[in-house]
Amino acid sequence: MQTSWDHRFAHRTSGMKSSFIRELLKVTAQPDVISFGGGFPAGELFPLERTKAACEKVIKDNGQKALQYSTTEGYTPLREWILEFSAKQGLKASLENILLTSGSQQALDLIGRIFINRGDRVLTESPTYLGALQAWNAYGVNYVTIDTDNDGLNTDQLESIISTNIKFQYVLPNFQNPMGVTMSLERRKKLVELANKHSVPLIEDDPYGALRFEGESLPTVAVIDAEVNKRSDQVFNGNVIHTSTFSKILAPGLRLGWVIAPPEVIKKMVQAKQGADLQSSTFDQYLAYELVKGDWIDEHIALIRKVYRERRDVMLEAFEEFMPEGTTWTTPQGGLFLWLRLPEGCDTIELFPIAVEEKVAYVPGQPFYPNDGPKNTMRLNFSASNPDLIREGVRRLGNMAKRSLATIKHRPSMRTDE
Repeated sequence: MQTSWDHRFAHRTSGMKSSFIRELLKVTAQPDVISFGGGFPAGELFPLERTKAACEKVIKDNGQKALQYSTTEGYTPLREWILEFSAKQGLKASLENILLTSGSQQALDLIGRIFINRGDRVLTESPTYLGALQAWNAYGVNYVTIDTDNDGLNTDQLESIISTNIKFQYVLPNFQNPMGVTMSLERRKKLVELANKHSVPLIEDDPYGALRFEGESLPTVAVIDAEVNKRSDQVFNGNVIHTSTFSKILAPGLRLGWVIAPPEVIKKMVQAKQGADLQSSTFDQYLAYELVKGDWIDEHIALIRKVYRERRDVMLEAFEEFMPEGTTWTTPQGGLFLWLRLPEGCDTIELFPIAVEEKVAYVPGQPFYPNDGPKNTMRLNFSASNPDLIREGVRRLGNMAKRSLATIKHRPSMRTDE
């Protein structure tokens, strides 16, 4: 007799859903599918030879330590490097402010563990990062959303909402996932001002900040908040929890991210992480430090920016040529994604199986909305495909969209006679 497990699962698992994107990757793993679906960096830019040499050096110089258990907070030299890296962007902090995590995705889960009680209201952009929703759904969260446009979260709508018992706010100011838009400096300042006024913490997720390839660099929300709440010492205190990752500047397979936050938050996250995985991989931390500690990483990031800008430009040019009239899209100044809105009547979830038949894939936009959203949007990744594949993939998407619109146009209208 087969055992049924459904009634044995904890109630919180009812909020757990499979990631649309992770499931999509199974469908699009076929080598002949042009996929704009995953949030993949360009694999051909991974520093393979340098990583091989770094592995050998770690084993030779620190093999026993690198393969041993270590502290939950993380490898001190790597944490110090991150602090120096962050200081170049204006964010000054000390070791008690930083925790290494298994990707910034784990940081989001730890934030959920230590902050969210069932029924708590969390404010997000709409649309927002699907992985954050997946991290927090199991904790019984209620999402309150604010529309996002080309200048980021619309702070004109903020004060009337932030004053209504919000646990924390979650934003991606730089090259937002999924839209690729960047929050303006004016809105960043307003966001910090209102968060401090109403004592509502800000979670700033910044995985793409180093990948700006055009436009003016803007201070992070954490930097702006630090100026508002500045102290005489070097300890980072205030109202912001800042997360980032090595996934986009080195390789996602390392699964290394970090959190910079006030010391009392870090202490509680350390306790939560000890219950989750004790620590992030010691070897990966030693390896990452060996890779980033020289001047090479700056040159590597510059190369990534150059390649991604070229691929974004190719995608934008292909939109102009192949997409049906009435289609609109964002023009990101960095990062990995842009946001496409097809003409009204198109449903990108319904169209997805047709796209796969055409050997091209994307992520429908609706899952990125915490509550509800339009059906005619999609997120496209431009970083992982070469220019020829981008152009061909957009051509296939355009043909699919045009056929869908033709079907809608000739569909008999429903009418009732009075």
